[in-house]
Amino acid sequence: MSRSGLPAHVPDVPGAAVLVSRIPLDRGHVFGEHAHPAHQLAWAGRGVLRVTLGATGWVLTPGRALWIPAGAAHTTAATEASAMRGVYLWPDRCPAAWDAPAVLAVDPLLAALIDHLADLGLDDGERHRAEMVLFDRLGPARDAGGPGTAVRLVWPRDPRARRVADALAADPADPRDLAAWGRLTGAGERTLSRIFLAETGVGPGRWRTLLRVRTALELLGSGLPVGTVARRVGYATPSAFVAAFRRATGTTPAGVFGRSGR
Repeated sequence: MSRSGLPAHVPDVPGAAVLVSRIPLDRGHVFGEHAHPAHQLAWAGRGVLRVTLGATGWVLTPGRALWIPAGAAHTTAATEASAMRGVYLWPDRCPAAWDAPAVLAVDPLLAALIDHLADLGLDDGERHRAEMVLFDRLGPARDAGGPGTAVRLVWPRDPRARRVADALAADPADPRDLAAWGRLTGAGERTLSRIFLAETGVGPGRWRTLLRVRTALELLGSGLPVGTVARRVGYATPSAFVAAFRRATGTTPAGVFGRSGR
């Protein structure tokens, strides 16, 4: 930890409003729960990040970053080798502020500004001008579409619904329907539906779809082909998977990971 209270890998630039560090992450690397005195943008220019705050987790592709308010405890993990950028914004110098975590769009200009601000050779004027443009570019991502996507998933607290969620996370392709889960947990279908909706904001069917898409993003980010990913997350055909992916995110796997269609 540096004197500023930020991680030791973050450069100390006197007077800067935005500090950027380059953090190469190996597959499976996890930063345990921690908090910062500055706001943070969790973003990877390559790879897929998973960020968790309490019971809520986000999976982020390179076109999306997560705004984490100063003081908010969180964990960050790379499901595959990733090129993370630690972007820290001092609250007293940053005009942008969201009181809760928010998914922000990272377009090519914002990505270039982040990399530019990692250059310790900038003079005060160059840095200030770049920071002002960066602040102007910060904005919530649209719910669908754009050069990337993010999936937000809330875990249920009730042990019956939690048992279902944990089982699906272990095997997203598990074909059991709500009636079968009800028999397993001792809760009726209506009870499980009510619990999921109350505790996660979505019903069990939608929750399963979001889990499958979240898992698919991580698998696609590792370079697996769409057909393989479709089978692993429970779709009989690639076309069925792509259709579900589009309904959930507003774009296709190729739209997220480029023309290669990874």
